[in-house]
Amino acid sequence: MKISQEEIKKIALLSRLEVKEEHMAHVEKELSDILSYVAELDALELDGVEPMAHAVPLHNVLREDEMKPSLDHDLALSNAPEAEDGYFKVPRVVQE
Repeated sequence: MKISQEEIKKIALLSRLEVKEEHMAHVEKELSDILSYVAELDALELDGVEPMAHAVPLHNVLREDEMKPSLDHDLALSNAPEAEDGYFKVPRVVQE
């Protein structure tokens, strides 16, 4: 399938892309190749083919949600530059 340079200019304008004249022949070939491939795909008989989200079936890809002991409070605060009343102390970011 062939695409014209005028169509490329219109698509470039609509998509806010700059296609320089020296690159126009290359872009024309690339887009024509893409459209030809899409036309080949469109010609395939796909009745009865179930849509899929992934090419390889995935099962149990998530780990089990298990409770584990958390970091000790005092150990976590030991790495803080400043702590106050058992909490991390940080600089104020919202002025009153």
